[in-house]
Amino acid sequence: MEASFWDGKRAPGISDKVDFSEYGSVIEVVEKSFKSYADRAAFTSIGLTMTYADIDEKSAAFASYLQNHTNLKPGDTIAIQMPNILQYPVAMYGALRAGLIVTNTNPLYTEREMLHQFNDSDAKALVCMDVFARSVQNVVDNTGVETVIITSLADMLPTPKRVLINFATKYIKKVVPSYSLPNSVDFRQALKLGKAKPFTALPPRGINDTVILQYTGGTTGVAKGAELTNMNLVANMLQVKQMMMQTDDNGNRVKGDKPAVVVAPLPLYHIYAFTVHLMALCEQGDHSILIANPRDTEMFIKMMKPWKLTTFVGLNTLFVSLMASPRFKELDFSELTSTLSGGTALIPDTANRWKEITGVGISEGYGLTECTPVVSGNPGNGLERMGTVGQPVPGTSLKCIDDQGNEVAIGERGELCVRGPQVMKGYWKRPDASKDAFTEDGEWFRTGDVGIIDEDGFVSIVDRIKDMIIVSGFNVFPNEIEAVVAEHPAVENCAVIGIPDEKSGEAVKLFVVTQDSNLTADVLKAFCKEQLTAYKLPRFIEFRDELPMTPVGKILRRELKDEEEAKRASQAA
Repeated sequence: MEASFWDGKRAPGISDKVDFSEYGSVIEVVEKSFKSYADRAAFTSIGLTMTYADIDEKSAAFASYLQNHTNLKPGDTIAIQMPNILQYPVAMYGALRAGLIVTNTNPLYTEREMLHQFNDSDAKALVCMDVFARSVQNVVDNTGVETVIITSLADMLPTPKRVLINFATKYIKKVVPSYSLPNSVDFRQALKLGKAKPFTALPPRGINDTVILQYTGGTTGVAKGAELTNMNLVANMLQVKQMMMQTDDNGNRVKGDKPAVVVAPLPLYHIYAFTVHLMALCEQGDHSILIANPRDTEMFIKMMKPWKLTTFVGLNTLFVSLMASPRFKELDFSELTSTLSGGTALIPDTANRWKEITGVGISEGYGLTECTPVVSGNPGNGLERMGTVGQPVPGTSLKCIDDQGNEVAIGERGELCVRGPQVMKGYWKRPDASKDAFTEDGEWFRTGDVGIIDEDGFVSIVDRIKDMIIVSGFNVFPNEIEAVVAEHPAVENCAVIGIPDEKSGEAVKLFVVTQDSNLTADVLKAFCKEQLTAYKLPRFIEFRDELPMTPVGKILRRELKDEEEAKRASQAA
């Protein structure tokens, strides 16, 4: 059997029958949901719940403002730069209804990174939170951005709560720096102006037209914009719906029609949360609890406490931080039916402890920005296969290839390649990079990840190809070492990279975060020696207070490598 075309039986409750022609555009999905679920709760943030009718009204007003009070034309790009607050879905749906292309922008970007994305995406407008306005002030004159719309944390809340929270944020907590953007528009004022005139409903952009420019993390070089089309987004929404909600062959939920209540701690500007919360859950009329700052663990738990969550979407570092709080066990898990993990490798110990506390296993999945993003996922209901990222989502083919581009057999390692309707059109304005991202025949997207596909179609991700360490000719995969080290009870976090070595070509260096002063390098080396062959053992160990991470908790090995290269350059000088 070829690895490309696994055709085995899917886990119970997961159907292969997906009609990718069900919707012609993202807007069709959104408009249908607004009409079908008007009275249902859509999003909750800072104690306020907005229904689908509320989001419909506000996003329509925002679309009207963009059409009637700016120079924006259909097909122009607008950047959105906010954490998970109610303004995000309002701005997102409004921009799409106005016919614009949206580029999601990380609020924690440096000014250099902001400048790159604004210019590379040809952004002509920006919606951002006031916390980041000073950085916008410093770069906007060097971009093509003509319209800047500024919002504050509590702008969707009623008076007096809105005034009190915004005042406290700016003058008591002092998290809003002073800034000067004299031509900017207040978000609430934009909604007021837009409400005075209905927006003009436009013919949806074509099924293969780009609607989202989603930039890669830039951990392997300059960030590139993945062109995600209506087809990509609709297809992955339907694929996620099948895997996440477990529907029967007729598309009906196994668990019934009761709306799901799903916590949203992963940032909406990340394509995983975007597809889950702004697409899949919206299409089904479900309820998302938005968490603006998931790193504030105690506040995170406080925001969840009023709700009986049915689904939890997160990743390993988030699960670990929650379980470290005694208050987490006070939450009501009686209706929790599934927990989804993606973005970074799930550690078995984390999954085991989570199930002990919540009674529900974690279903690990896999995806990439270029795949909108979901490629594969584990089933729920106790059918999760630990150590794998599950089976390919419906309508998706996978194969693994060797260095020469030849397909390897089932069970053998190789670069994982994806073919499916969720695979991006290409990289924005980068034809050469787009061509290089696919196999020579142009049919398969090359993920850059080393994977193994087993006989049941379950996929194991071994590592990133570019992160692979070669020690004396042997391939060493950082994930394997990190998984071993993470099992030590005193290790809070860890990362592995390869550094140049005159004798072996490369040597393994381990970075560790711990609060235990008794944990030493010798202790860890002895621990690793019991579970790893000699050439995989860390030769160098460095203890740190923290490791560089993306906002969604993925460790940035590239930054660690850059630091090591800078040290060597300094020593050589």
